Amino acid sequence: MDYTKFEKATIIGARALQLAYGAPPLIKVPSSVSEPLELAKLEFDEDVIPIVVVRKVS
Repeated sequence: MDYTKFEKATIIGARALQLAYGAPPLIKVPSSVSEPLELAKLEFDEDVIPIVVVRKVS
């Protein structure tokens, strides 16, 4: 699914917040990653974040 830049920002931000509050990572964490936002971006790129976007059809 193609996301708008706003949907992408919302998904990554929500996942980073979850990670910051102690949620377990969904991928193997590289040693170079130390920030929740960086990890959330990696998870988004690997398409493993379990967040669903619902759009209304007009």
